[in-house]
Amino acid sequence: MIALLPWLVAVWLFGIGLYGIVTSRNFVHLIGCLSVVQASTYVLLLAVGYRGGAGAPIFYTHPPGTPAVDPVVQALVLTDIVIGAAVTALLLALALQLHKRRGTLDPDELRPLHR
Repeated sequence: MIALLPWLVAVWLFGIGLYGIVTSRNFVHLIGCLSVVQASTYVLLLAVGYRGGAGAPIFYTHPPGTPAVDPVVQALVLTDIVIGAAVTALLLALALQLHKRRGTLDPDELRPLHR
């Protein structure tokens, strides 16, 4: 059951974030829900790289053949966090500009841009 828990948490986070994206009536809320979906990928990657009873991937203090956690997955999670923060910052900056120019963040109130 313990090995299944991170997978269930990842699916739950993805479902909650996707529900928020579908039902969102505000762009800032939409960006927050997108961040929740991104957090599900962190949990999923960590679940993929987890090995029970394994230690940190520092081998000079351990004898050969000692199980270790895959450091590539940990590096991918850190990269995913940095990219997620940059995308969230960019989307929030775009939402701020949208509010300055159009006066609203509700997608239904924005009329098409026709000239």
